[in-house]
Amino acid sequence: MQQSIRLSLSLAGTAALALASIPFGIGSATAQEAKAGNAADLDVMSISLKDAIQPNFGFQGALQGAGTPNQAGIGGFLPLVTGDNSVFFLDAQANVNFADYNNYSSIINTTVAGTTISTSSRLGYRFLNSDRSWMFGVNAGYDSRPMATGAADTGVNVSNSSTVFYQQVAAGLEAVSNTWNFNAYALIPVGTTNVQLNSVYQGGTLDTYGLDVGYAITPDFKASVGYYYQNGDLGTADSSGVLGRVSYNISNGLTAGVNLSYDQAFETRFSADLKYRFGSNGYGAPSKKKAWQTPVIQALTETVRHRDVRVHDKGNTKSACSADNPNRSNYRNANGQKGCD
Repeated sequence: MQQSIRLSLSLAGTAALALASIPFGIGSATAQEAKAGNAADLDVMSISLKDAIQPNFGFQGALQGAGTPNQAGIGGFLPLVTGDNSVFFLDAQANVNFADYNNYSSIINTTVAGTTISTSSRLGYRFLNSDRSWMFGVNAGYDSRPMATGAADTGVNVSNSSTVFYQQVAAGLEAVSNTWNFNAYALIPVGTTNVQLNSVYQGGTLDTYGLDVGYAITPDFKASVGYYYQNGDLGTADSSGVLGRVSYNISNGLTAGVNLSYDQAFETRFSADLKYRFGSNGYGAPSKKKAWQTPVIQALTETVRHRDVRVHDKGNTKSACSADNPNRSNYRNANGQKGCD
């Protein structure tokens, strides 16, 4: 736990220093380019954020990934307080989680089954720098994930499959220009973190700390690469990983993305996602003010990323209850009661 806290503080500090240096380095260069071209053409400085920042809503869906489920649901962005150069907001989602496909477990051994509903909420604050060439933001929130389980994909016969409940708190830092974007995040499980899923396997939520760096190849086509560190499930999932992503804005408000990750616990995982939002920055209607469609202005109302509760499972619950296990007191059975007593 102390190692996780130290790692979280280290990542947060590194990200904060990086973000703080941007306006004086990359940001100043971008500002000069903006003054010479884009800012003059699109008149970004004349935009009223109270006109540009409006509530948006829509749907999102994703295929299963490294510890995350097949899911589809609704979500929305609500500006709570809009200033001359900033916005305080609520970003919320509710997703229906579906069973794993082709008996291929998203959490390693036990397949996710049935249908459950997960939730995710973020409160955040975003603001523009003086020449509106960069957007900076901070957010924090809470995520929940009930998870129904089924058979194992290992060929092992299991019984007493359970529906369990996980939750986490999360925080993030972000910075976006018309070309670059940075996103640092921390996902921290709370409550019961390790639960007996069935007669053989135990599942645990993962602490995840990461940093993504993205680049806009074109205004509609973007790519990013990231590093993350995860730990949990009584130490069996502790490892570093890399995550690559490309996304494409198919039309106003409709975005598709593909993700490829690798770490020692999940190995190579591929996933894809789709999101559509109505009502923001002219989405769904002709826009005469094209400056509203620049990446910096659009970033003020973008959906926060990295909000799934990630789960990994392992066998041999006897070792979890051994007397020399320092996490023995955190072990819970499927009913949420101490399973080692």
